[in-house]
Amino acid sequence: MDKKNNAIKREYAGQLKEIIKFEAERKTFAKVFNFETLMAVHSLAKKGYFDKLEFVVSTGKEAEVFRAVDSAGNFRAVKIYKINTSNFTHMIDYIQGDERFRKVSRDKREMVFAWTKKEFNNLEKARKSGVRVPLPITFQKNVLVMEFIGEKGEASATLKETKSFDLEKAYGILTTAMAKLYKANLVHSDLSEYNVLVKGKEFVIIDMGQGVLLTHPKAKEFFERDCKNLSNFFSKKGLKKSPEEVYNDIKALTKTL
Repeated sequence: MDKKNNAIKREYAGQLKEIIKFEAERKTFAKVFNFETLMAVHSLAKKGYFDKLEFVVSTGKEAEVFRAVDSAGNFRAVKIYKINTSNFTHMIDYIQGDERFRKVSRDKREMVFAWTKKEFNNLEKARKSGVRVPLPITFQKNVLVMEFIGEKGEASATLKETKSFDLEKAYGILTTAMAKLYKANLVHSDLSEYNVLVKGKEFVIIDMGQGVLLTHPKAKEFFERDCKNLSNFFSKKGLKKSPEEVYNDIKALTKTL
């Protein structure tokens, strides 16, 4: 058994070195993710979606986002959901009631895999509706490959981190995006200044995993919460908007789009 375990450890270390560019990131990956996740990353790399993971550009309780590079030097964002530390209860609220995922079991591992697929599907749906989100490229198990949002290899800042921008323009873009999602039968369910990246003149909406269809029993509650988040952010910045005004502005836009 010891020989077998040692062989697995050597294979794991070898795969880490092959797939992850820097030693610090290899150590972080080994602490956070299991061998199954590494094999998913390895499989996607072998299929040519990227060559190596370089370093973490965003970290959270549920996922780590790495900057990756392909053989041609193009950057990719690789989002890897944590299986052991993900908030299982939180995920259930957004998956149960979604008609696309009726058959998902309550097994934590399967729930995380479903969440990854859900984010991929929501990104596809958002793009088809004309909303600026990262281009979804592929996914496998708990690993999602997307367009890297940034310039010259530097990840874009969030709206929260951006000091100078046109308030009226930003408000118009985000309420229009919410209206387009609504018309496409989708609610972001966690839209805030933390889930919008600013790339030049673009406002790119991210973190679509919790997005739900309008048929979800909590869709109205989540939509109103998104409106409240936008109201709080823009009001603090000086563009006074009540949650009701945001809600009404979005509903009015759905009739003109």
